[in-house]
Amino acid sequence: MSEKKQNLGYIIGASSVGTLIEWYDFYIFGSLATVLASKFFPTDNPTAGFLNTLATFAAGFVVRPFGALFFGRLGDLIGRKYTFMVTLMLMGGATFAIGLIPSYESIGALAPILVLILRLLQGLALGGEYGGAATYVAEHSPVHQRGYWTSWIQTTATVGLFVSLGVIMITRTMMSKESFDDWGWRLPFLVSIIMVFVSFLIRRNMSESPLFAKAKAEGKISANPLKESFGNRLNFKFVLLALFGATMGQGVVWYTGQFYAQSFLLKTCNLDDVQANSIMMWALLMGTPFFIIFGALSDKIGRKGIMLAGMFLAVLLYRPIFEKIYQTANVANKVEVNTTDKTNVQVDLIANSIADSLVTTTTVHDYEDGTIMSEVMKTTNLADKSVASAKPDVKKTITLNSKDKWTLVLLVFCLILFVTMAYGPIAAFLVEMFPTKIRYSSMSLPYHIGNGVFGGLMPAIATFLATQAYEINAKAQSMGEPMAIDKPYLQGLYYPIIIAGISFIIGLIYINGKDRNIHD
Repeated sequence: MSEKKQNLGYIIGASSVGTLIEWYDFYIFGSLATVLASKFFPTDNPTAGFLNTLATFAAGFVVRPFGALFFGRLGDLIGRKYTFMVTLMLMGGATFAIGLIPSYESIGALAPILVLILRLLQGLALGGEYGGAATYVAEHSPVHQRGYWTSWIQTTATVGLFVSLGVIMITRTMMSKESFDDWGWRLPFLVSIIMVFVSFLIRRNMSESPLFAKAKAEGKISANPLKESFGNRLNFKFVLLALFGATMGQGVVWYTGQFYAQSFLLKTCNLDDVQANSIMMWALLMGTPFFIIFGALSDKIGRKGIMLAGMFLAVLLYRPIFEKIYQTANVANKVEVNTTDKTNVQVDLIANSIADSLVTTTTVHDYEDGTIMSEVMKTTNLADKSVASAKPDVKKTITLNSKDKWTLVLLVFCLILFVTMAYGPIAAFLVEMFPTKIRYSSMSLPYHIGNGVFGGLMPAIATFLATQAYEINAKAQSMGEPMAIDKPYLQGLYYPIIIAGISFIIGLIYINGKDRNIHD
């Protein structure tokens, strides 16, 4: 291998490792959403706590465009390298601090406030990281291999999620469920500081982007990157086109295929945490190489067609795929065997109460195909008999047989394949839209609005839509009326389908996608 290629390989590796760690730091929060809901929010309403956690998770996405503006401006003024060194340290510090925050039981409302503040800092950091890394790599890459080399940066988001799930699974297996729920969940946050420090040492030895260094030496850098990016009508038109014709649709496809899929397995299908994470990890492992494949393919046949094909397939196939996932995990479709001897009842007195008690009934259901469902029902019996006992809280946990598990792996893999098509070529696509002196600012904003706002809000909006559908049906059922909404578990998919559909149409009509010159 030539020295040039060795240098390029080092540049890609150093940039990718740092970006991967930032994604790990950012997504460890989402991967632990169900646990964090019980730690940082009131536990009297689990659904509201989970929605609040998703909203806090989404807040980190919403603030990303502001990070893009702030750090994008710095990147166009002082350079790509130093800017994403700062974002790395900011992200690492915020993630480490989340692992130190006391629970809601300890400090009350201060806990969710602190989590929100740190989540916002994470969003600001990521808003500056991606644009810097993508621009840095693209400005080092040969013109006919830009899609291939920048696609390595695209893999970091998925690999970061993969690593976060892996660290969580390893941590879970090292201790009991009670220990993990008590304090073990903090470890994935705390260990990230080691990875951040190693990445900082690697990045410190990197040189500045040659195109930016040349522009700076010639006095051609922008004095006001934000004004030139968004005050210039022609450039602003390209910013809007990049947003509505590409990143908006790509963003919802990305978060549906990875985050909403995970939430759907856990919350809608009630799969066991370890099995759901295992399904996601296998699907991610199988799907990740396709970022590189589609990135390289975009060098040969163009970026536009591949990205729009990913959006179109998502719009067409989301409902059938998620329906198949739901029905594969649905125990109503399975034949149950005798469970009478696997029921356990435990009665505990409630603290600070003489007669109130919590009755926990655990029933294990076995099915002919090897699926197992554990059903835990908690009922609070009140001492004051004039007051009715509280409504039972029922939690179901399903562990699928091997065949059904691998069916879900393949279905989630299909979702991730759409992600790789829409996401793999997009870094090269965005870099090629804007001139060197304002590239960092111009490409970062549409990317982070598309991914941070439209994509990042996807899990919260989809969960809200599905929850509303279930509540409407429950109300209708209580009144003796037929269900008002068919398949309420699929209602959340209307959001990504509509957004990706709009982006597909705009991109198909208005994006040219043939200009690959980045030398202004």
